[in-house]
Amino acid sequence: MAIEHGAIEHGTGLADAFARDPVPAAAGIGLRHTHYCDFLNGRPATAWIEVHSENYLCPGGPRLATLEAIRRDYPLSCHGVGLSLGSAEGLDTAHLALLRSLFDRFEPGLVSEHVSWSTTGGDYLNDLLPLPYTEEALGTLVRNIGQAQDALGRTILIENPSSYVTFAESAIPEWEFCVEAARRSGCGLLLDVNNIHVSASNHGYDAQDFIDAIPGELVGEIHVAGHADTEWDGRPVLIDDHGSTVKEAVWDLLDAALARVGPKPVLMEWDLDLPPLGILLGEAARAQAALDRLGAEPRILDDVA
Repeated sequence: MAIEHGAIEHGTGLADAFARDPVPAAAGIGLRHTHYCDFLNGRPATAWIEVHSENYLCPGGPRLATLEAIRRDYPLSCHGVGLSLGSAEGLDTAHLALLRSLFDRFEPGLVSEHVSWSTTGGDYLNDLLPLPYTEEALGTLVRNIGQAQDALGRTILIENPSSYVTFAESAIPEWEFCVEAARRSGCGLLLDVNNIHVSASNHGYDAQDFIDAIPGELVGEIHVAGHADTEWDGRPVLIDDHGSTVKEAVWDLLDAALARVGPKPVLMEWDLDLPPLGILLGEAARAQAALDRLGAEPRILDDVA
């Protein structure tokens, strides 16, 4: 699927009005079109919202107007799915320019992308594909993050992906790969605890090992989401589908992550079979309860410089 490029029109004074509202260390939800009317007709009780950046790379129209109206009431995070940070071919400069225009207009407090690739030979693959965890791939990722941050004029966060296959060439644990990419590039981490659980289950490692390796000062945001329990060739396979409530194992992992890294913005993601807004807000309330508990419990101090 090709990503259409076109100029984004700027409203007068919007960036000054939004002024990079910081995203608070509280629970937020993803804004999806199904719930536009709920937000336009009221002010749902969420601390912040997140959108997929590529859904708003349009020259104008009702979608941008809706985001503009809702953005006035909430801090905003923009989460990308199309940069292909792991691509050996480098980044699409036209796509970067569109993202820069979007961010300059809406001034999100956080901007994030995935540790994955999705482009080859000029074609765009509609998926977030895993990288081999090698020094060569790490160098490519760091170079592309640097290009993105220079073009966007801001620090980004990179998210650990969910995965279903691994590469025989991989020589670096995923958590070390992500941390080293952040350190070398100066970006931050978006810690997706559902993805950690899914990948750990699919590949047979301990999710706690991933959490224990993450320096808290690198983490700028956390995601939770639902996943599907499936089976392939007689063995269980978890699919990161964002189509249900969060499983108990993921809530437990959120508690472990917060104990490790401290209070951070926590997003409840739901993209498939969207429920009524009240159900989504209920899941976010449970994430907020995990944050609230953190204030009454001792934090595990980072031992990683």
